[in-house]
Parts: sequence; structure tokens; C-alpha cells
Amino acid sequence: MWTQESTLVAVKPDGVQRRLIGTVIQRFERRGFKLVGMKMLQTPDSILAEHYQDLQRKPFYPALISYMSSGPVVAMVRQDQGGGCAISVLQAWEEYNVVRTSRAMIGHSDSTEAAPGTIWGDFSIHISSHLLAPVGAGEQQIDPRALGCTLETKLLVTWHRNIIHASDSVEGAQREIQLWFQSSELVNWADGGHYSSSYPA
Repeated sequence: MWTQESTLVAVKPDGVQRRLIGTVIQRFERRGFKLVGMKMLQTPDSILAEHYQDLQRKPFYPALISYMSSGPVVAMVRQDQGGGCAISVLQAWEEYNVVRTSRAMIGHSDSTEAAPGTIWGDFSIHISSHLLAPVGAGEQQIDPRALGCTLETKLLVTWHRNIIHASDSVEGAQREIQLWFQSSELVNWADGGHYSSSYPA
């Protein structure tokens, strides 16, 4: 039996600044996913802290929060409609197997290994720099020793700018959707017979 799934996709600040919002939406719509919620916001630190709670002890956490709050984020929910029961209470982008399919469309999280044709493979960039001192003037600093370096060592730091986040599990999607959206912000709508699986060339 197929079940309906929903997942959260967020276009990160670099994707917004590079004007890639429409490109991301188009890829998911062409796949047949149904957009049921979308908003643009400057993300409060409290939401970022809760969203990335599993990464708070990682040495890159302060840089991640700084990056994610550096500009607006576009949060979208998509839903997957299967041929069985519709179970999802919070819906945004929808379709059958939407979480796994979305992750496949996005690609490998290390963009150097992401295949061409995936979102990360096509749009991710790397920013590298050599540092002689801890990262983050005026912010929580990353001690190079925490990354396995000595203070005398030049530290090569690479930041990935990968434009998009997508939920990595059905449970994660439910938690993230509830964090980013009120139920009143999600629209349950029917295709009305206008949907066609064939996309004009």
C-alpha cells in the first residue's frame, strides 16, 4: 500500500542570492511533486538552533548558523500522493516516496561526489581558504586543535555552498515541517484534472 509523504525543502541563502529558487521549484514540479506550502524568511537563530540541534557539538556549527542566517531562506513543503491512504497531516510538497526521491534528486551531500544532473552536482560551490588562526572573529571561534591541527599548522578550511536542504527521513520531515510551518500555512489542494505527466518539450 502506498502512503502519502511530505518533505521539507529549503533553498539556502546562497541559492536565494544566486536567483535559483525558480530552478529548484521547476525540478520538483517536473518530477510531479505537489507544492503545498512555501515562504521566504530571514531565519531566527532559535529556529536554526532547533533545526540543526544534532550538529550543535560539531566544530563547524557556528559557521553553519552564520551561513544560514546570512540572508533569506525559502522554505517549501512538498507532498507525495500515492495510491493508498493519505496519512500526512502537514503537507507541502507531496508525492509517493517523496523523501527518498528528493534526496536522490539533490545528490550526494559531498558535492565533489554529487553526480551531474543532481541539484548539488549542478549548483554547489566550494570556498576554501588557508587560516593561521581560529575561525570567526567576534563569534564563537573554532580552535584548529579541535579539527586535528596544531596551532602552528596552516589550516585549510573548505565551506560547501550547496543551495538546498531536504529532509533525510519521513520522521525528520515531520519534525522539520512542524518547526518551519504552522498547519494553516499548508494548503491541501486537488489537481482538478489539469495535471498531466507529460511535460511540454
